[in-house]
Amino acid sequence: MTSLDDLPIRDDLRGKEPYGAPQLDVPYALNTNENPYPPSERLVKALGDAVADVAGTLNRYPDRDAVALRADLAAFLDTDTPGAGLTVDRVWAANGSNEILLQILQAFGGPGRTALGFEPSYSMHPVITEVSGTRWVNAFRDEDFGLEAARAVAAVEEHRPDVVFLTSPNNPTGTALTLDAIKAVLEVAPGMVVVDEAYAEFRRSGTPSALTLLDGHPRLIVTRTMSKAFAMAGARLGYLAADPAVVEALLLVRLPYHLSAVTQAVARTALAHGEELLGGVEALRRERDDLVGWLRAEGLTVADSDANFVLFGTFPDRRAVWEGLLERGVLIREVGPPEWLRVSVGTPAEMAAFRTALKESL
Repeated sequence: MTSLDDLPIRDDLRGKEPYGAPQLDVPYALNTNENPYPPSERLVKALGDAVADVAGTLNRYPDRDAVALRADLAAFLDTDTPGAGLTVDRVWAANGSNEILLQILQAFGGPGRTALGFEPSYSMHPVITEVSGTRWVNAFRDEDFGLEAARAVAAVEEHRPDVVFLTSPNNPTGTALTLDAIKAVLEVAPGMVVVDEAYAEFRRSGTPSALTLLDGHPRLIVTRTMSKAFAMAGARLGYLAADPAVVEALLLVRLPYHLSAVTQAVARTALAHGEELLGGVEALRRERDDLVGWLRAEGLTVADSDANFVLFGTFPDRRAVWEGLLERGVLIREVGPPEWLRVSVGTPAEMAAFRTALKESL
């Protein structure tokens, strides 16, 4: 049989592994940072009706630029961050935030260009960077997983990247950045600055969003997703807010009709029912904070989290702990620094199962 080695793939792809978190059939899946609360029956019906409305037009292409959806997203962001002043020409949408990131790198990265990030961070940043033919530079985070402005500035000044990735709240650590750190990077970055806010809706009170910095910073891009807080991981809808010129640049690289009519209808329906979907966010925040306190009381080290997951450790053999949890029906994630584990925040019943399994595993 022909193997991958026999195919004339790009040399820079040889030896790489595809992205993937374990997908196992377990009673408690707490490894992919999903919102554990499914749509209500009322919303399921609304989603079905929305799909039925477009089903009769699927012989036609969808709105190529998803204008109505982008207007709805702009309205949501203005509610989420009052004063952001976003309009349809400052918002863009694609199939999940990963396609958003790919489009950014297609437009502003590529061969001969560099993207810089601060790991541990979202593992797809370097993957998508390298797939786009862009060189990846890891400038590392601080020991407490934060990012001091002076260190970030020094890294940007040293490497002069075409794209800088800042993640707030950061995955897998959950830590958020200060606006001062983001502003400091914006002042020295020669290219684009991307602030990945996939978990922004879960941030603690008083934690700011980079959306407030958009005015006056035409090279700033803030990315979001409907996969997490909106409990729409299966819908695959990511989006960004930026200067209108950035959206114009992305139009140069986006595939024609990249968002299906079904995706657009589902996303718009979810936004219309945003109060219901986001209603579980506060409960997840409380569950997260209770979990952080419990883990620390058990003598474990825990990173401060503004997301819907918690990074905890440290374990000389984290694989043994991970396997112990799995044997008890609880799947979490081996990700980030070698001695740490990450658990997604679930329902009270799921968290109770996790606590019991962890105590037994330890």
